[in-house]
Amino acid sequence: MANRHLSRSVVLQALFEWDFCGRKDENASVIIGRDAKEFAPGVADVSFMDELMKGILAKHGELDDIISKAAPEWPIDKISPIDRNVLRLGLYELLFADRVEVPAKVAINEAIELAKTFGGETSGRFVNGVLGAVYKELGEPGKDAQPVVKKKKAEVPYEQMPIQHLGGAVVYARHENDIYFAFVHDIFGHWTLSKGKLEGEEDVKAGTIREIKEEMGIDIVIENDLSQNEYIANDPNIGKIRKQVHYFLGQAKFGPLTRGPSGGLDDAKWFKIDAILDLNFYNDILPIVAKAVTIVSEA
Repeated sequence: MANRHLSRSVVLQALFEWDFCGRKDENASVIIGRDAKEFAPGVADVSFMDELMKGILAKHGELDDIISKAAPEWPIDKISPIDRNVLRLGLYELLFADRVEVPAKVAINEAIELAKTFGGETSGRFVNGVLGAVYKELGEPGKDAQPVVKKKKAEVPYEQMPIQHLGGAVVYARHENDIYFAFVHDIFGHWTLSKGKLEGEEDVKAGTIREIKEEMGIDIVIENDLSQNEYIANDPNIGKIRKQVHYFLGQAKFGPLTRGPSGGLDDAKWFKIDAILDLNFYNDILPIVAKAVTIVSEA
């Protein structure tokens, strides 16, 4: 059961992709298989993800009707894609999962946590409100059940967390007297920088060039060292790890971009320099992009 939350996050990502790509049910297992490999390597219980995904898709019409009734002021197509699919997942487990395996409170709490992690500032409250309304209509099953107290795992000290090295780049090109920057778009609605894991003792610059080629289909020449940042992530096999990313400024020839096989990305595109301010970046990526723009503009 320890990996069920991670498994649900993979199902949410697969649901988002299914929704975004036209709701083709026949692709469900393919999407789950790819996303499980990408986001949950080493998790053995892929069957749980596959069955949950198929169950949600089989009931999605019924689930959408319930959402519409529980949140009448929000037409289903006006709800943000993340919130919409968190509700589908949470409602399915609340209404159709085995109550012994997934108690009602667990279904609701898991959905709220997914909404907080992947949605916007109000997503957690919105999902809580909709699922709470349905829960009350059901008569609040399991309301008086005593929670199972789980023994907390000992936290690994920050200094002892394994470190994973990655390389990434802000990619630009000069074309017809204009400056263009290339970014990748993830399935959560953000434009971001292409990056990836270094292989073994691979040189960080060589690894970054390889990753950009794999994710965007272009060759770059590294010109500047931009930044290094670090964030903590959960690995299903070894727990918390420190991911250290080294970002560079790389120049490429302007041309078609080819999106790589990563299941977490859905687009790659060039933007003129004056259009960058309108893009939705992650907060930690924006300063890196700004520094790159300054360097290129002053060159």
